[in-house]
Amino acid sequence: MLESENWYVLYTKRRQEQKVALKLEEFGITAWCPVVQTVSQWSDRKKKLITPLLPSCIFVQCRESERNKVFDVSGASHYLFWLGKPAIVKDSEIETLQAWLQGDISEANVEELKTGDTYTLHNHAFSGQQGVIHEVSKNRVQVILKELGMKITITRN
Repeated sequence: MLESENWYVLYTKRRQEQKVALKLEEFGITAWCPVVQTVSQWSDRKKKLITPLLPSCIFVQCRESERNKVFDVSGASHYLFWLGKPAIVKDSEIETLQAWLQGDISEANVEELKTGDTYTLHNHAFSGQQGVIHEVSKNRVQVILKELGMKITITRN
């Protein structure tokens, strides 16, 4: 039986994402570093930059038995783990992210939600309301809206 290839999240050294992805491709390992174009403002000018969407992270696709080959590349650090095993990213999630990045994106922010953080709701009945994150789980976030005296649960399908 052939071993299937899975997508994994690989951490890299700071600012080494694109270099590591290119080196892995040279080694025959499929690697993808999602990037976005950003505009940085200096005192005298603005400059468009291509920056990684996920700082210090790239996606690699390989067989379970080949996972350790990535560490032959300088700059590769470690895998993202979930419940004691390397986290596997679904093909459909990679495809969705790739399709999303092909659109016209003016700005992208990736933030990890943590209990106690302030969060502004978007695209809901309570859009624009600010709340405090009460609980974060695999597919839902609970936000307390103090001004309205309620707790909202947002569930991802």
